[in-house]
Amino acid sequence: MRKIEYLESAQNPRVKLWLGLAEPRAIRKSGRFLLAGRKTVPEALSRWPGQFEALIATDEAALEDPAIPDELARILVPKAIFERLDLSGTGHALLVGLVPEMPRTDLSAAPQGLELVCALSDPNNLGALIRSAAAFNVSRLILMPECAHPFHPRALRAGSNAVFELRLETASSWEALNTAQGSIFALDGHGTDMTTFEWPADLRLVLGEEGRGVPDSLKMKRLSIPTSGKVESLNAMAAASIALSQFFLSRRKVGM
Repeated sequence: MRKIEYLESAQNPRVKLWLGLAEPRAIRKSGRFLLAGRKTVPEALSRWPGQFEALIATDEAALEDPAIPDELARILVPKAIFERLDLSGTGHALLVGLVPEMPRTDLSAAPQGLELVCALSDPNNLGALIRSAAAFNVSRLILMPECAHPFHPRALRAGSNAVFELRLETASSWEALNTAQGSIFALDGHGTDMTTFEWPADLRLVLGEEGRGVPDSLKMKRLSIPTSGKVESLNAMAAASIALSQFFLSRRKVGM
């Protein structure tokens, strides 16, 4: 079993780095994130152990579990520091993870399966959307510059480990989508009724920012969700989840 390290000062370089991981800028700069949760931490250790480099706890017993991989650093910190790191207040050991590479997507290549282009700026909404994307078999999630960081603590909490199931890529700008090859559609309240739409097997589906939607300058067909009309619009995350479900069910009907 790997030796337990005790880091008692908030000025320790590693502790200072971890304390900053509530902010997207620190996550991008360090390439690290913190994962919390009584269910998510054990599941992540079991299914994706190579994604992590350290386990942090305030109780030495939590670091002596034989299920912890030997290559994982075991870090003991004082309760006061741990509570600052444990933003969700779980009281459970925390994992320090390595942010995976998120390459620039190749828009000159036709989409394969359903590729979801997303600009949600709220980490909670993004995390919930990631969970739906994994549930409905999205082939890749393409993040616009305005999008929240998928490894933000609140996104991870809402996503419940679904982020580890997805291929994550980025796009440079909205204008770049106008040159994308293959089928591309945007969610829009004034578009074609998606319940009567014949979904192609391969497409990109574009979801704009909360409240602002997809820029009018984008030259692509629009899809809408029929509603009672009692509300002006649906929450962006809810609308996207409905659309993903519609696509998923359409592919099941044709046996794909």
